[in-house]
Amino acid sequence: MQTLSINIQDGFLTSFLQYIENHKDTIKLNDDANLAYDSFFYQRQKELQQIRNEIRSDKTNMETHTQVWGNIKSHLKL
Repeated sequence: MQTLSINIQDGFLTSFLQYIENHKDTIKLNDDANLAYDSFFYQRQKELQQIRNEIRSDKTNMETHTQVWGNIKSHLKL
């Protein structure tokens, strides 16, 4: 089985749902709780995976705890 995300024009939605109903033995519609909660869930998930991969492969520089708090304290003094 394959999962797809589709965009349907408002005027075609009823026809599309009828098509799905006529083919319910081969097509199943599911509500995605992740998208109901956050419409950008999968985009954010992909970005976080990319960030994690960059950290693991040393392609990005990580600041130390001391550096981060130093920046925060410096910013708050302004």
